[in-house]
Amino acid sequence: MALEFGLSPDQESISDLFSSFLAKECPTEVVREAEPLGHSPMLWTALQGFDAPGMGLPVEAGGGGAALADLVVVAEALGRAAAPVPLVEHLVASRLHPEAAIVSGDLIATIALHPADGSGLWRLAPAGAVANVVIGIDGDETVAVHAAPPGVAPANHACAPIADRSARLGDRVVLGPASAFDRALAEWRMLTASALVGVATAALDIGLAYVREREQFGRTIGSYQAIQHGLADFPALIDGARFLAHKAAWAGDNGRVGAAGVIDMDEGEITEHCALASMAFLQAGEAAAVCTDRSLHYHGGYGFSKEYDIQLYFRRARGWANILGDPARERLRLADMLWPPPGSTAGVGAGRAITAGRA
Repeated sequence: MALEFGLSPDQESISDLFSSFLAKECPTEVVREAEPLGHSPMLWTALQGFDAPGMGLPVEAGGGGAALADLVVVAEALGRAAAPVPLVEHLVASRLHPEAAIVSGDLIATIALHPADGSGLWRLAPAGAVANVVIGIDGDETVAVHAAPPGVAPANHACAPIADRSARLGDRVVLGPASAFDRALAEWRMLTASALVGVATAALDIGLAYVREREQFGRTIGSYQAIQHGLADFPALIDGARFLAHKAAWAGDNGRVGAAGVIDMDEGEITEHCALASMAFLQAGEAAAVCTDRSLHYHGGYGFSKEYDIQLYFRRARGWANILGDPARERLRLADMLWPPPGSTAGVGAGRAITAGRA
């Protein structure tokens, strides 16, 4: 049976819709104007205009009925535009807590990536500076806390609206046990991976455009093999991350979570959603880092100048990929999922899948 690696007609339509929308509503001038906080209320309002905040929810819940396979397409378009809105986090949070104001986007929701600490704080929650609702783990519970956002973020490389938020101060709603949060973390990894694919793709486009016009010694610099060889590495890095994100979406849409998925390292078969989401996140982070680094390098000193767009993507490639923490820890976590110690429960959940391979 032939494998189809292209987008479906519906996904093509979604890609065209969001790409056209962002080209019009989010040129790089909007990205710059949103700094240093990293949030554009006008762009968020525009997204509300065609019901993007609730698109990941079933129609019966007031949403748009989009599958995860559709949301990864949206996330990639957001990354390619470096869009200064927390739509990735909001889409994940809305699937956990689909109250009407969140579905409409009147309230911005996000998730805390790490459990609350001993003082009851979620540290550096993505979009925590602008979110009205934060969902995360506090003790053995998954809770949603409604509170006014601080509107300020600590200085950070990516100009992202991160902030500490309280898990206990505000209108607190218990959504379930801590395990109820597991799938949300996997979905965040998967959609962030797609956004990083968009960043890497933009770096390729920007790099190609520059080396085709920049001349040195009477020739465009893109005519030199050293630069051609460097750029030739980009598609494999980008496509590998994109395919992993789409496979993770397929697994999530088809219920391949935990014991319902397969991790068989003997046969090289992985269909478990959380493991695939982690793989996509790591691969996309590396792809975005390499592509933005090399593209900026080919710009010479200009690449570091604020007037050039590549620095916007260079910074986001690192900030977005590191908000979860040191990628080395994520690699160790993934290794435990793929090769759990004998007799280990290596935690079924939060991407800690049951292994179905041979001993």
